[in-house]
Amino acid sequence: MVSAVAVSLFASVVALAFVVYLIVDVLKQDVGTEKMAQLSLSIQQGARAFLKREYIYVSFVVVVVAGLIAIAPFLTEVELGWKTSVAFVGGSMVSALAGYIGMSIATKANSRTAQGAVTGGVKGALKVAISGGAVMGMSVVGFALLGLSIFYIVFNGEPTIINGYAMGASLVALFARSGGGIYTKGADMGADLVGKVEAGIPEDDPRNPAVIADNVGDNVGDVAGLGADLLESYVESIIAAMAIAASLGLAAPQLKVLPLSIASAGIVASIIGILYVRIAGKHNPQSALMGGTYVSAILTAVATYFIVKYNGVKFEDYSVMGPFYAVIAGIISGVIVGFTSEFFTSKKYRPVKLLAEESQSGPALTVTGGMSVGMASTALPVIVLAMAVVVANYFAGIYGVALAAFGMLATTGIIVAVDSYGPIADNAGGIAEMAELDPSVRNVTDNLDAVGNTTAAIGKGFAIGSAAFAAMALLVAYMKTADVATADLKQPTVLAGLLIGGMLPFFFSSMLFKAVSKSAFKMIEEVRRQFREIPGLVEGKAMPDSARCVDISTIGAIHGMILPGAIAIITPVFVGLVMGKVMLAGMLVGALITGLVLGIQMANSGGALDNAKKYIEEGNFGGKGSDTHKAAVIGDTVGDPLKDTVGPSINILIKLMSVISLVLAPLFK
Repeated sequence: MVSAVAVSLFASVVALAFVVYLIVDVLKQDVGTEKMAQLSLSIQQGARAFLKREYIYVSFVVVVVAGLIAIAPFLTEVELGWKTSVAFVGGSMVSALAGYIGMSIATKANSRTAQGAVTGGVKGALKVAISGGAVMGMSVVGFALLGLSIFYIVFNGEPTIINGYAMGASLVALFARSGGGIYTKGADMGADLVGKVEAGIPEDDPRNPAVIADNVGDNVGDVAGLGADLLESYVESIIAAMAIAASLGLAAPQLKVLPLSIASAGIVASIIGILYVRIAGKHNPQSALMGGTYVSAILTAVATYFIVKYNGVKFEDYSVMGPFYAVIAGIISGVIVGFTSEFFTSKKYRPVKLLAEESQSGPALTVTGGMSVGMASTALPVIVLAMAVVVANYFAGIYGVALAAFGMLATTGIIVAVDSYGPIADNAGGIAEMAELDPSVRNVTDNLDAVGNTTAAIGKGFAIGSAAFAAMALLVAYMKTADVATADLKQPTVLAGLLIGGMLPFFFSSMLFKAVSKSAFKMIEEVRRQFREIPGLVEGKAMPDSARCVDISTIGAIHGMILPGAIAIITPVFVGLVMGKVMLAGMLVGALITGLVLGIQMANSGGALDNAKKYIEEGNFGGKGSDTHKAAVIGDTVGDPLKDTVGPSINILIKLMSVISLVLAPLFK
């Protein structure tokens, strides 16, 4: 048992050492012209300013919640206290630290990626972009596993304390994902609707006041927010398996640390996968990125076989190798979910091409077609996840379901790296446009960006799929801890809980949509004002006030994230204390079912709408500036909050409510 924890500590240090290597490698690259460096600096300053203000608000919430957990034993006889409170704060700090480091390097990699396209074409740009994204990916797994291993050793693996670590990571993830998503899409919608549709100027044109805010948003939403999201999934899938293992009796010590050993193997496999992408990405970026992901998954599967064979134990009626088959079920289901996302969102395949063709008939058909694509994309992932649950349960019970969730996320390092590379490529394209580089540079970055939209959809598919697995495992752990024997559908309280839970993802989504709309409305008004009132701006003879737009996005995101976050925190506490532990179990199931489907649909609808626009911009169906393109731009504007704000936030909602219920289960007994 000690050796497994020691190995996980060593693996986390290796991950962080690799982060240092990547940071040095990125920073030694040429930053480009003076104008490129200045544009990059403006994006860095805007991103840091937002994260600083966001973390101030989040810190206040963390301190309040930590205080309540610490004093809980003085109010009632529960198994909480200062140790759980410390672990909660630790989880929060780890999530915030990984997000800050990843975002900082991503914003420094953008101009270097553009310069890489100038000097080395696709290969040069991809190498810098994937290295910048890998800083986020390896920071996530390195810091998450390091913190978890330390708390496990210090507090002897006590479940209630370790659960607090997951709750801290989950809380920060919700605010980071929702706040970052509101920021990025409020700015993006304002920039596109006024600049591209009304003023008829190109994307990322330096005359557009919202362009810098839009580029900042790519980093705070799709790098820092994404990192916090998958760090939470990564931690919770490990902890869910640990919590269930703790209830299995004599086999528990070995089974509790088994996920730590698999996580260690996943870190090494992710490093190999990242190096593969850096070497293989000369001609076909998407093939290299997907190849690296698959290489990591295969290596993790092989390593897991030997880990389980030599360290596994027989428990209940399951074989020693049962956990291995459960992990494989998770890995395979993750690959299928990822491929499904690629099929429905990549411009290589028919759904996106057909969506681009439909845009010839106007924005109404673009939007309805995009919604249809997303809805169709839910069928196979849900069926595959359902079958994976059955298979994992068959081989290793509910412990197997938790391991299946972690199997999907064991290679989180490369999953986040591949996903975070997209915003870096997008920023590089913006800098190339604003710095007036040769159009061939923008062609390279646009190609990488389109691939990034697909890899982002794949990452979101992994996130929502693993969220479903982890939420199921956390739910079972909650029921065991709270002494809920069954959640019988004949009980009115269970049915009531199902209905309330099923409603929550929709109500939560509506608040995020409203927040994005309010932020975008203010952004649109500001961009119009500057075009109207700043002499020479439209003609390119004057500079816009980009700082004002950055401030509008920051304020809109901070204000918009508070109420949805509060509802996610308060609802399970209120239902558990007032309506009872059985109704809370029903509520968690209802939220899981609707949240899973809604999250997949929104992520893939948004990805398809975005890439349909990019397919048209390549010269298809009239190309840039055509009526078809304008329809696609409107469709993309609708899809943006679907894929980058609401969809990703839903999976955090279902996990956060589940882990809060687990941590507070002693209160509900």
